[in-house]
Amino acid sequence: VQLQASGGGLVQAGGSLRLSCAGSGRTFKDYAMGWFRQAPGRAREFVARISRGGAGTYYADSAKGRFTISRDNVENTVYVQMNSLKLEDTAVYYCGADRNLRYSRVAYYTGATHLENYDFWGQGTLVTVSS
Repeated sequence: VQLQASGGGLVQAGGSLRLSCAGSGRTFKDYAMGWFRQAPGRAREFVARISRGGAGTYYADSAKGRFTISRDNVENTVYVQMNSLKLEDTAVYYCGADRNLRYSRVAYYTGATHLENYDFWGQGTLVTVSS
C-alpha cells in the first residue's frame, strides 16, 4: 500500500489541525494504522494507533485527551484530529500501516508503539505550532 499524508501547517498554540493519510489499494482496510511524529533532533515517536476495523484506538500519553484518531475504510483514509496544540507538538507527522494478520485486529499490544512493526510509511507532513 502507498500512503500519502497531508494536512500539516502552521497553527498557533491552542489551535487545531486535522491530518489525513490516504492509502492506495484494496488492502487498506486490512491494516492497523498508526501516527508517529519526529521533532528536530529527536527520534520518531508513537502518537496514536487504530485497529483495522476502527473499533480500537490507542494513544501516547502526550496525545490522550487532545488527539483523536479515526479511519474511513471506504475512503481508504486515516485521520488524526489534533486539538489544544502545544509548542512541543511541532514535528513531522508520519502515518504507518501494520499488515500483521494477528495484531492488526487490535489497537494496543506490546509492539504497537514500535516503528519496526509498521510495514509501510507515508512521506510525512510538517506541523508547526507557534506561540
